[in-house]
Amino acid sequence: MIIMLLILEIATLLGIFARTTLAHGFVSGIVANNVYTKGWQVSFWYDIVNRVTIPQTPGWYEEALDIGFIPPSQYQDPNIICHKNAVNANVSATVAAGGTVKFEWTTWPHNIGPVLTYVANCGGDCKNVDKKALKFVKIDESGIDFTTQTWASAVLMANNNSWTTTIPKTLAPGHYVFRHEIIASHGANSLDGTQNYPFCVNIDVTGSGTQNPTGTLGVDLYHKTDPGIYFNPYTTLTSYSIPGPTLWKG
Repeated sequence: MIIMLLILEIATLLGIFARTTLAHGFVSGIVANNVYTKGWQVSFWYDIVNRVTIPQTPGWYEEALDIGFIPPSQYQDPNIICHKNAVNANVSATVAAGGTVKFEWTTWPHNIGPVLTYVANCGGDCKNVDKKALKFVKIDESGIDFTTQTWASAVLMANNNSWTTTIPKTLAPGHYVFRHEIIASHGANSLDGTQNYPFCVNIDVTGSGTQNPTGTLGVDLYHKTDPGIYFNPYTTLTSYSIPGPTLWKG
């Protein structure tokens, strides 16, 4: 009902317009426990407007209809958490601690920038959690290979537009929001030129882990002058600070 009201309000303001050319990308599905699960699709927005039933997916609803990004000027806005006007998914996928989640993107065009994955313990059913209260722990990060000068986003592109994250074995079981993100850095030499593409998925973690590390609020993950956000990517790099809090290895 909440999603329907949001969509109808936007449709009233903007009218029903043609589908936008896919200029960037989004997480279209995941593979967890070797099971493929479809994620939120941009086309679902139009289906809901046209009162077409959509499937329940663990991918969070969001309204980046232009397949766009969150700029550094919005890092302290809730949109940075799970993308534009994101709303909780009602169902969850499942993965065992020590297992993997493969995030499958639509065709990705930018080969400069890091790839990151975070988890946030919902403390209960993730369909009811306040996204602004979620505290994210970084469990996966990759920046640039200094020998080859190859960025993680280029590796993702070479891997059929996908990225696989291993869940730390010691992570406690529970209901989590996984926040997976590409930070496109081809415009990072301008103060507001970096492009963040965060997407959230509800995933229940099973296993016997006992660790529940303290995380960081989504609006505190980045600042526009961070050295991994505002820098010159068009030079031979010998150092690079991957944005966000310290990686938790479990």
